[in-house]
Amino acid sequence: MIWSSFSFSCTDVVWSFLALCFLVAFCAHKISAYLPRKWDTGRLYLLFQDLIRYGKTKQTLKRDNWLRAFDVPKRWFSHFYAISVGWNGLLLAIYLNFIYHHQSFPSWLTGLLDILTGVPSTDSQVPQLSTVLVQLLLCVHSLRRLLECLFVSVFSDGALHLVQYVFGVCYYIVLGLTVLCSDHLGKGSGSLLSQLDWFHMAGSALFIWASLMQHQSIVLLAGLRTGKSGTVETLAHRLPEGGWFELVSCPHYLAELLIYVSLSLIFGGLSLTWWLVVLYVLFNQALAAQLCHEHYVGKYDSYPKHRKAFIPFVL
Repeated sequence: MIWSSFSFSCTDVVWSFLALCFLVAFCAHKISAYLPRKWDTGRLYLLFQDLIRYGKTKQTLKRDNWLRAFDVPKRWFSHFYAISVGWNGLLLAIYLNFIYHHQSFPSWLTGLLDILTGVPSTDSQVPQLSTVLVQLLLCVHSLRRLLECLFVSVFSDGALHLVQYVFGVCYYIVLGLTVLCSDHLGKGSGSLLSQLDWFHMAGSALFIWASLMQHQSIVLLAGLRTGKSGTVETLAHRLPEGGWFELVSCPHYLAELLIYVSLSLIFGGLSLTWWLVVLYVLFNQALAAQLCHEHYVGKYDSYPKHRKAFIPFVL
């Protein structure tokens, strides 16, 4: 594979750093299982576990009151997607205005992109179909997840750490800017329709399939707490079954990874920046899936032995 650019931009450094942090966190968590039991009560260990866990995986953690003071409701996940819809919708509108009305980006946005890419913006930049598609699908993904949080998912009294909440808000803001940073590396020319290629269709098809897979998984999870009429019957955690849950403990996390892979395909697979985003999502979701998997295995004696945490037959 030939990358669009071999030089590391500020954006590349950010995503590389985040990917490395979550890889280190994943490895540190795996290693912690082999440490002496006395480490379980250490403040540094508890702080580390508190920062990487949320929801049901945090409930079994024996935390001091000072750590609980930083808890915010897990249902605030919906804020991430509301912000993403608004922010990425704004960036999409600005980009479409650039395409169809030939108006330059606002100076504040141009300044941000110049810093993040290290490449000065030019008015002669050719609009990229890949950028429009990724922006549009990112908005669709965020809107779907927002609607699922509001009308499908059944949240208990699970918690997030305040640091996780702030990180989640910033994440979708930086993600939208990253799409436009990848646009600086685009090689398409001519009208948007003339740029249409097989990888746009392949990426869009994978996006749709992964989105349906994720939605099915979320519906199955919500069904564990609701009756046939759709009313909530319990907030307890139950053993998930059906669909991709027969292969992995967290198919919704696997679907999230595939969604980001699909967006990388839409960029033609040539954007190093976006592959670094995919790498970050891989390690981030692998850590979250591993924690959920351990929770299920520890809680249910009859938990299927063949079921992996995240990737079928692998992890």
